[in-house]
This record gives sequence, structure tokens and C-alpha cells, in this order.
Amino acid sequence: MKTALITGATSGIGKSTAYEFAKNHINLILCGRRQERLDQMKSELGSNVKVHTLCFDVRDKENVFKNIENLPLEFSKIDILINNAGNAHGLDPIQTGNLDDWDAMLDINVKGLLYVSKAIIPKMISQKSGHIINIGSIAGKEVYPNGNVYCASKHAVDAINKGMQIDLNKHGIKVGAIHPGLVETEFSNVRFKGDDHKADTVYNGFDPLRPEDIADIINFVITRPYHVNIADLVVFPTAQANSTIVNKSL
Repeated sequence: MKTALITGATSGIGKSTAYEFAKNHINLILCGRRQERLDQMKSELGSNVKVHTLCFDVRDKENVFKNIENLPLEFSKIDILINNAGNAHGLDPIQTGNLDDWDAMLDINVKGLLYVSKAIIPKMISQKSGHIINIGSIAGKEVYPNGNVYCASKHAVDAINKGMQIDLNKHGIKVGAIHPGLVETEFSNVRFKGDDHKADTVYNGFDPLRPEDIADIINFVITRPYHVNIADLVVFPTAQANSTIVNKSL
């Protein structure tokens, strides 16, 4: 059986991917900041597959490396890395943007992804196999009003993904990114800092993507034959044409 490490595993796309992988008999290393959620998932999934949990914030470089370097032997061979942890904070024009929000987005979305990847890629190189999927966003392909720094962070993910493809090509490691449009998760609650009304308006009037949709796509990507690598994939709900055009009459 293969083993997958998923960051941001306690909610949204990461959580749905964990359940999809367990259904398909992939052992799991679940990483997140909320131990109670990790414990619950381990309890629910542990009867199907082996599950190990790691409670850390991807922004914490020392904890990232300490946790991954000290994995139990049965979880030491990581076949699949899902770089899913990421957040948006605020929706302000750049001139009034909050510096703490900027730091959080760059630290989680960019540096956190790099730390986890740096901890795992040498293992994949030594075993001469591996598959990395970086979860980006349509914000990494376009820039929309008030998206400034969040879009910059996801453009960085797009560039890092392409750089990984080049640098790891000679090692036979598969690398690809999935860039979703509007997915109904806790994402907007975080962006609007707990304002449920504002968060709900993002998804009102149309049928958005759901985390299970992206999890299904991720499972499709990792189950392609070895010679097939889905390097870059953008997925929208049918109602969405780009980052600013959504048909709310469907």
C-alpha cells in the first residue's frame, strides 16, 4: 500500500482527500493545526488504513522538519505529498492591506509549502519515486480586485510547481498542480475573519465546487499510469468563467 502525506488535512479539500484516499486503501499521514480534528479523523479512518497524525503549523520551520524527520518507520516512505495547506486573509485593496494578513498568506501559502516539500523531497529522491500535488488556485493564474497579496502567493505556488517539475524530472518524481475556482469550504470564513454572512454571499445563487469534487480529481491524478503526469489543471464550477465572472442564474 502507498502512503500519502496531506497538509491542511483537517478541513476542506485536505479532509475530503484523506477520506477519498482511505476509501482507496492509501495509508495516511495527516497534518494539521487542530489535534482534536486529527484525532477524530484517525478514529474514523483507522479501521480502513494506517493513519498517523502530525499536529503542527506549516509556518513553523523547526516543527515541520522535526515532525517529518521523526516519522515512525512504517510511515517513513512517503509516496504521495499533497501540499494543500493554505489560506486567504482579508480582501482589501493593497493600500489598506493588513501587514499581518500579508505575512500569514506568504508564510502559509508559500514558505509553508516550501518547508514541507524540502523535508520530503530528499526522501523521494533516495527512493527514486514519488508524486507531489500542489494545490493552487485560479488566483495563481489571474489577479482580481483586492486579491493582490493572496494572488501573489498563489502565483508563487504556480511558479514553484513548475520549478519542481524541472528540478525533479531527472529523479522520476511526478509533480503537478490543481488550481480550483470557487470551492465551498471554510476558506471564505477565514478570509472574512468569521463573518458568516459575508462568507455565505460568496457561494449564494449558484452551485459551487465542493471539496469532494477536488478530492475525486486528486485521486484521478495520482492513479494515472506512471508515464502519465497531469502537470497543471484548472477546474471551475460550471457557473464560473474566470475569477470575477460567475453566472448566478444557473
